[in-house]
Amino acid sequence: MHDELKVPPRILLGPGPSIANPRVLKAMTTPMLGYLDADFVEIMDDTVGLLRQVYGTKNSITFPVSGTGTAGMETALTNVIEPGDNVIVGINGYFGNRISDIAERCGATVTPVNAEWGDIIKPEQIADACEKVSPKLVAVVHAETSTGVLQPLEEIIEIAHQHDALFLADCVTSLGGQPVELDERSIDIAYSCTQKCLACPPGLSPISFSDRAVDVIKNRKTKIQSFYMDVTLLEEYWMGDTRKYHHTLSMSLVYALREALRVVVEEGESTRYQRHERNARALIAGAEAIGLEPAAVEGHRVPMLTTLRIPDGVDDATIRKRLIQDFGIEIGGGLGIFAGKAWRIGLMGDAANEQNVLLVLNAIEQLLTEIGHSVETGTAVSAAAAAYQNSNG
Repeated sequence: MHDELKVPPRILLGPGPSIANPRVLKAMTTPMLGYLDADFVEIMDDTVGLLRQVYGTKNSITFPVSGTGTAGMETALTNVIEPGDNVIVGINGYFGNRISDIAERCGATVTPVNAEWGDIIKPEQIADACEKVSPKLVAVVHAETSTGVLQPLEEIIEIAHQHDALFLADCVTSLGGQPVELDERSIDIAYSCTQKCLACPPGLSPISFSDRAVDVIKNRKTKIQSFYMDVTLLEEYWMGDTRKYHHTLSMSLVYALREALRVVVEEGESTRYQRHERNARALIAGAEAIGLEPAAVEGHRVPMLTTLRIPDGVDDATIRKRLIQDFGIEIGGGLGIFAGKAWRIGLMGDAANEQNVLLVLNAIEQLLTEIGHSVETGTAVSAAAAAYQNSNG
């Protein structure tokens, strides 16, 4: 006989999942409805309307894909790429590499545009690549989860459109934490996830296609190779007066996303973005005070996710294990070339608050002191507190 499920308490300050908002968890306990029930269809419509608002778009084809952020990535690429298409991918971290991998699996000829992990993709790099190939699609990661780099988009979007290419932005870590503004920026395709800045459980990937991107999809020469991710079929379920069954959607996850988006709108998007920025500044001030340097170049750092270089002689796994055992705090380890060399601290959604910043800084400082790393007690918290005071002044 198995005991009742009991999960140990955790303060989730890693790269995701983030701490789910209590209202979102409560919404998930709402009873099931049929996937074509008129009342559920109304809830789907509410969710789409809220999603358009947070994405900053009027795009008709805007809905949550069933699956995590990678499902959104696959949906975005699978629908617009045909075998032989030229695709340019900006790669300055782990998830740029993943976009490239999936694009190749779709049959694209990928031209990578590389930058050092921790740096941004330069517009002139994209321009040079566009001169060499005739791209159908240019893709970059808006907020690179592996490095903490916030990629400037406007110039690259303009370059892509000058070459008649679609522009795709991976907004997995940015949606709900930084402005995405699809219409204002003329982003053609964007996808995200629910478990980061939206403070919702994982399982859905909000996606949006501009009319320009939809035209490309509807004028393909070849059939979309995925039934499950075929936007022309999903549109018949999510949009319009008559709904056509495609797959059994998770009602609980839709309830959760709807409530999460309501929370974002109620707080006010500008207020929410400022909250993430304020707490990130304090976290970085405290980290730098004890010798932990951000991996992302200054001026282009993701407020919602800070990647810190681990000092020489400090074992990554040991510190993260002790953080969980002694403090109940989860932070993330490095990915790719940063494995074992960096920590990723997420302040996403509800987790972006002063209490968590001071808590994680104090815990890391205490553990570094215990292993003999030269740190003056109280330095990190004092520096963070000073940053908060300056932001209030």
